[in-house]
Amino acid sequence: MTLPATVAVDVGGTKIRAGSVIDGELAHVRSVPTPAADGAQAVLNTIAEVAAAVIAETSGSRGAGSASRGAVTGSHGVGSTSSAAESGGGGGSDSDFVWRIGIGAAGVIDPVTGTVVSATESLPGWAGTDVVSELSARTDLPVRVVNDVHAHALGEAAAGASSGTRSSLLVAAGTGIGGGFITDGHLLTGRNSAAGHIGHVPSAAAAGLACPCGGTGHVEAIASGPAILETYRRLARVSGEPDLVQSERAAQGQPHESASETSSESPNSTPAPTALFGSPFSASSPATATSSNLAPVPTNTRELAAAASAGDELALRAFDIGARALGSALGGIVNVLSPELVVIGGGLADMDETWWAPLREAFAAELIPAASGTPLVKAELGQDAALIGAAGLWEDAPGQKKETH
Repeated sequence: MTLPATVAVDVGGTKIRAGSVIDGELAHVRSVPTPAADGAQAVLNTIAEVAAAVIAETSGSRGAGSASRGAVTGSHGVGSTSSAAESGGGGGSDSDFVWRIGIGAAGVIDPVTGTVVSATESLPGWAGTDVVSELSARTDLPVRVVNDVHAHALGEAAAGASSGTRSSLLVAAGTGIGGGFITDGHLLTGRNSAAGHIGHVPSAAAAGLACPCGGTGHVEAIASGPAILETYRRLARVSGEPDLVQSERAAQGQPHESASETSSESPNSTPAPTALFGSPFSASSPATATSSNLAPVPTNTRELAAAASAGDELALRAFDIGARALGSALGGIVNVLSPELVVIGGGLADMDETWWAPLREAFAAELIPAASGTPLVKAELGQDAALIGAAGLWEDAPGQKKETH
């Protein structure tokens, strides 16, 4: 007897995670750095190598009799398995596996063709890569691939916060903001496989701010982790907090300036429009008051979160601005899609009520009466959601037309 077994892989710009999924159970998870700077071929080789390692470890844990397809190391980490694939199942042991690979990967992914439609510079040369063909050639195993946030949505719907619902919206809020919409148990990918780009919904709070996509005024430009940190820096400049600005300059290796120079915006800096902060800011505005002896000045979102928890009012204000912008955008999306549940994952979801309270408030305020009461909850599976979702690609292939009866 042979068992279907999946090597589930999550490919990000900094790390690749992989594990085996058999009978719905995730095991033998390992993580390796993504060789992003070395290009797409190096990334594909690493995926193949880590897949081989997962297969070998899984087979070893089942005993010597569980010789599985795909566990022989070759020039790219996985050797030829064609003879096993053709025979239909290894050496006849009742624990033999029929292996396949499911991948959630960064970038806009066409799940039908298995190609990367577009990608950011976090994975140089990734755009245009035929992931399915390339990895099938390296492993001699069938491969399916989808966007990594889409995989997260599938994972949470299969075994996490949205399990048991017919429709759900997964929002990944962290370095960027992405999403995945599940309806009637199926992933919505859209005509160009780009469905779910929640971070690029227009936001009044982000008016005039540059978005990583090259546009301006998108919610990611005000509500992502890096954007919230940048809001904090703008608030510090506008509030005229010399100690904060000088500490920031020192951390960045910039020259020391006088208090009078730091209290005003330079001609090339981004101004703080009324729309961005909700009200004009000045040094005397209560919302800008902060403890100027905080050191060091936060240099990343995690440090900023710690500053907010410690009562830094500028940090609290920055998170409030970002959370409300995202909550408002999500409310508008729910008015259009009407999911049963909205699930929030990503690094920002680990924040306390500093972020969650304004997010919920702005979300609820935006909902039309018919959508009122739509739950907004935290994701449950963490990083494993993408692996579980990637394995689920073999239960339901996204982008494929479903037969109706």
